[in-house]
Formats: sequence, C-alpha cells, structure tokens
Amino acid sequence: PGLTNAWVMPIKTRIDMLATGIKTPVGIKVAGPDLKQIEKIGRRLEQVLKDVPGTASVYSERVAGGRYIKVDIQREKAARYGLNIADVQQIVATAIGGMNVTQTIEGLERYPVNLRYPQDLRNSPEQLALLPIVTGSGQRIALADVANVYVEDGPPAIKSENARLNGWTFVDIDGVDIGSYVQNAMAVVADQVELPAGYSLNWSGQYEYMLRAKEKLTYVVPLTLAIIVVLLYFNFRSFAEVAIIMGTLPLAMVGSIWLMYLLGYNFSVAVGVGFIALAGVAVEIGVIMLVYLNQAYRHMLEECEQEGVEPRLETLRHAVLHGAGLRVRPVMMTAAAIIVGLLPIMYGTGTGSEVMSRIAAPMVGGMLSAVILTLLVLPAVYLLWRKL
Repeated sequence: PGLTNAWVMPIKTRIDMLATGIKTPVGIKVAGPDLKQIEKIGRRLEQVLKDVPGTASVYSERVAGGRYIKVDIQREKAARYGLNIADVQQIVATAIGGMNVTQTIEGLERYPVNLRYPQDLRNSPEQLALLPIVTGSGQRIALADVANVYVEDGPPAIKSENARLNGWTFVDIDGVDIGSYVQNAMAVVADQVELPAGYSLNWSGQYEYMLRAKEKLTYVVPLTLAIIVVLLYFNFRSFAEVAIIMGTLPLAMVGSIWLMYLLGYNFSVAVGVGFIALAGVAVEIGVIMLVYLNQAYRHMLEECEQEGVEPRLETLRHAVLHGAGLRVRPVMMTAAAIIVGLLPIMYGTGTGSEVMSRIAAPMVGGMLSAVILTLLVLPAVYLLWRKL
C-alpha cells in the first residue's frame, strides 16, 4: 500500500530528473506556504487524476508524514547543572551517533574505532530520556533532567522552488500523447480541485520540454519558410514561380501525415524537425523541375519565333510534357535513394531509435507524395500559369 510504479526508460529518466526533477512524463508541482495543506492538495490530485483517460499511475509525495524524536533542551534546567546547549547536544550526538576515539592500523589499512551506547539504551524515547550525563562538578544526572524527549510529526523532506515550499505529484501516462493528456487533465483539475489562496500548480516533466519546443518552433518554422522564399526569389526573380512552389509545398506533407497516422506517432520536436527537412528536400526537387520547365518553355518560344507563328495551347502542353519528362528519372532516383536510406533509421531499434524514427517517418512518407507533387501537380500548375 502506498507504492506505485512508473514505467520509464532509465537514462531518459535521469536526464529528465536533472532537467526538471520529475522522473515521470508528467509532473505537478504544488507550491504554497504550508506543507500540510500542500500534501492535502496532492492527495486530492491523486483522486482526480486516476480517472483521467491515459493515466497509468499517479502518486503524490507525502511531504508531512515524517516522525522524529525531538530532544527539546531546557535552558534553565541545564544552567542549574552548569551545562549549556552545546554540551547537551554533544552528549546526545556521542551517545546516539558515536564518536571516533582512536584508529586501528592493520598493514596498509586503517579502521576508525567508534564508541557509542548499546542499541537497547537508545532505541526509544524512554530509553533516550535515561541517558546519563556527567556534569562539570561530577554529578550524574539523566537527559530527562535537562531536556524533554518526545516523538514529533514533521516533513520527511523539504523541497523549495522560487523560495516557496513544494510538493510533487508524479503521473505516468500510457496510450496518449503528453500534450492532449495535460490539456485534458488541466480541465479536470480546474473543475474538481479548489486551490486555497496562496497556492499554485505548475505542470512539469516532459510537458515542460514540449512547451519550450513549441515556443521555439513558433519562430523557427516561419523563419525557415521565409529563408526558403528569399532563396527561391533570388534564383527565379519571379514571385509567381516562388508562389507556385510554396503553394504546392503543403501537398508534400500529405504523405508524412498519413504515414505518421499509420505508425501511431504524435507530433513532437523530432517530427517537427522531420517536416522542416522534408520541406527543404521537396523544394529542392520542385526547383529543379521548374528550371527544366522554364528551359522547355523558352525553347518553345524560340522555335515559334523562328517559325513566325504564335504559341498555341497544344504547343505549350507539349513543351511542359517534354520538360517534365526529362526529370522523371532523376526525381525517382532521388526519392528512392532518400527512402531506402531512411528506412533502416525509421525501423531501427538501437539507442536513440525513438527520436530518429520520428525524424525519418515524415521524410519517408513525404517523399512518396513529393514525387507525385513534382511529376504531376507542379507541371499542371505551371501549364495553367503559362496559359494565362
């Protein structure tokens, strides 16, 4: 009773604990001025979160359940016998913890000799109260004559963060992604847990990583797309051609989304990196296709000018088919090389495979749809643009 399991990877758990102090995917830090009230809130969180879908286990620290033997030294009584607090503390520390009185040497090995009272004279408050004390005048008294010895409740450990007392609740989840679980759990906690004034909840663990990554991706992704647009404009010197590539780019993501759905992957930082890499590769293939289409279009215009005829739709269609046909083999070879190279990473089982497979999956699925985009959609959009 009172024990719970948290099924986590050993190295990953150590990294998480060093970063956030939480050893489970999701953690809740309850902060406030009173440890007893913090423990009460933690127990309430246990009751509420165990019914949230996706919860494998939930355990709240018992921050106020410790039992201590307290030696309360009475200054007036000790002074009557010529003792001060330091004298009594040293006697208690020596009797219970012991004191190194000498050292025994056996060859190259040295062992300290520790002297303290036997176990049966220090195993209960009543026995400790009878510990003999010899005063400076040679009088023998008991510890109970100068101190009160009793058992007191107190916190087994005191945690603080941002100068506030803390109690932590550990939540292990199964079969659900962290983001949706925390959003659902937040709604349940806000509805069923009433926090007194001066107390607050902070959701931590891997959820903290997700929030940081989400914050970074909000400017990394737009910045990446902006850089791609600028480079495309420097290459083509035409906003129309840049718009063709960027407008058809989302179609390359279709295969990624479907493959992630089939593999049961949720969106994460690794998946976001895979999408960014896919965008770069898809744009690269699209740029080369557009270059060949432009070459075929200019060649058609030169032929029409030499023959003294106006370009017709049929001639334009033939030029687009010719330019796109020149890129069939290179596009297929590029996509095949990328997919074959990433399949071992996507299905690997070694160290770091969980992260690497989520980077590779969007690229593998995206290359399948990127081929269709490059060979079919891009030439069709180009034809419609030139026809106008």
